[in-house]
Amino acid sequence: MFRFIRNLINIYRPQKIEGFKETTTLLSPSLDSNLSYLRTTFSETADLTIREIHLSNHRAAVITIDNMIDKQVLAEGILNPILSHNYLTSAKNCYDTIKYKILYTAELVELRSQEEIETNIMSGFAVILIDGVDQALSVGIQGYASRSVSEPESDIVQRGAKEGFVESVRVNMTMIRRRMKNTKLKFETMTVGKISHTQIALAYLSDVVSNEILNELKSRLLAIPLDTVLSAGYLVPFLEDGNDRSFFSGIGVSERPDTICGKLTEGRIAVLIDGVPSALIVPYIFAEYFQSLDDYSNRAYFATATRFMKYCAFIISILLPGLFVSLGTFNPELFPTLMLNKIASSIAATPLSLTTETILILFIYEIMREAGLRMPQPLGYAVSIVGGLVIGDTAVNAGLIGAPTLMVVAISAISSYVVPDLYAPSSVLRLIYTLVGGLFGIWGIAVMVCIMLFDLCSKTSFGVPYTTPLSPASAVLFRDVIVRAGWKVLTHKNERIQDLPGADVEGEKQIGKK
Repeated sequence: MFRFIRNLINIYRPQKIEGFKETTTLLSPSLDSNLSYLRTTFSETADLTIREIHLSNHRAAVITIDNMIDKQVLAEGILNPILSHNYLTSAKNCYDTIKYKILYTAELVELRSQEEIETNIMSGFAVILIDGVDQALSVGIQGYASRSVSEPESDIVQRGAKEGFVESVRVNMTMIRRRMKNTKLKFETMTVGKISHTQIALAYLSDVVSNEILNELKSRLLAIPLDTVLSAGYLVPFLEDGNDRSFFSGIGVSERPDTICGKLTEGRIAVLIDGVPSALIVPYIFAEYFQSLDDYSNRAYFATATRFMKYCAFIISILLPGLFVSLGTFNPELFPTLMLNKIASSIAATPLSLTTETILILFIYEIMREAGLRMPQPLGYAVSIVGGLVIGDTAVNAGLIGAPTLMVVAISAISSYVVPDLYAPSSVLRLIYTLVGGLFGIWGIAVMVCIMLFDLCSKTSFGVPYTTPLSPASAVLFRDVIVRAGWKVLTHKNERIQDLPGADVEGEKQIGKK
């Protein structure tokens, strides 16, 4: 038993993260040797295609992965031009002739190792090898099927573009470039995952980004020890500051290219991941959860009212059930008289305590949500109808659940969707506050609120205080937190922005707001 507990503690104990180092196998001048290596590496795979050809007196090979390329472009853009030319010189001159005089494609990369060949052909490139040359040419002729650009499903705006990121990282880079025609916009690519070799791209504006944050982000990405990266959530724990176990994340996520462009102008860095229709944003502060693109498309007074409503909805979503349980259990005299009579009669008519009843409804609601989310859409409607009838009508009439408790949980659940990016912490905190309120009353909730505020104020995102500009306070940046100032105020630059608390010498490059 003690050994099991000790092993369990060692598993969850923070450990030093060390990145992986790949071995490099340089190309051989012998074509047969290179092809033998590739056939051994890709043994027993049906989609590897090796087309051996003769360029006058020189042997060569074109290597591709089936269904990853455009076969028409391969035939008309690569094979026909290089086969119709006469090569009378050495193999190196043959290589240079193809590179500089025959192939005019935009994506033409020179490779020197077998690992580079493997990565390129599995990314939709065609690789040309020539006998007697220890280098290879990689030509971009991607032709695999991909989803067309469409409106994001979870990040919808009323006044804005109806385009969202897709799974192809190249297409996502193009959507950002199309909106920001600026030579300072830079893209840097790298790969993560020892097995998957997932391609990621860092997007930033070189004239406003913090070089310190950029270098730190690169070092954290290179140190990720994962074998595969299949979604953005794989990378987030490794990009957080320290061994962060906070309920709130210092890494933002967005499915909209226009939102990413707005963050880039503030000095943020976007991380695009191949195969993921969203982008990560670093650094990210707590106030940004309550901001949306619609805030900057509407008038300032309406955006301010909407933002204030979002803050209220978040507080309601996490505190309302806990406050209801604590007051109904320990301080019922704080309810108005008419409301107290209704609540008292409801509690008396149900067999469960108020705390147990509230937790049970929260648990049933989460089951319904997961069922409706995972099931096919037609069945999801059926689950909603059945759940509404069972919980909303039958359970109340049968006396198993009280109507006031059901209404409180429903209001809290609906409020949590006002800020969808905070739904995960809201659902867990809602349950914690309910338990604490039922066990310790209003004072337990007050202590939990202090703990949550302490967690928020002590958290950082790449060295930037998470609660900026509330703590440390900043009057300049406060113009776009709870109150959204007009565009004439937002575009005004403060000459002393570098003196703000929490900012380094580059000031607004890290935490500045427009």
